[in-house]
Amino acid sequence: MYRLLIEKRVLKVLGNVKRYPAKVHRQLTMKIFLLQFDPRPPDCKPIGIGYRVDVGEHRILYTVDDAEQVVCVELVGPRQDDEVYRLARRLGLL
Repeated sequence: MYRLLIEKRVLKVLGNVKRYPAKVHRQLTMKIFLLQFDPRPPDCKPIGIGYRVDVGEHRILYTVDDAEQVVCVELVGPRQDDEVYRLARRLGLL
C-alpha cells in the first residue's frame, strides 16, 4: 500500500463543501483514497511527470514515487476548463 500525500491546494478545493455537490465530492475523495491501493488504475493516463484520472467531469493529477511508495495528489479540477493544465504547467508537472 502506498502512502498518500495531498497538496494543500487540493485540500483547499475539497475542503470547500459548497464547491461540489455531495455526490461529486464523495466520488473525488473515494478515487483519491483508492490511489493508495492501485496508483496506476486501468483508467489512468500518463501526463507530463505524473498521471491523471477522470472522475465524472473532473480530473485528478498526481505523481507516483515507487521507490518511496508515495502517491502525491497535485491538482483537482473540472475537465472542461483548461485551468487545471495551466496550473500544472506553472507547477512544472507538464
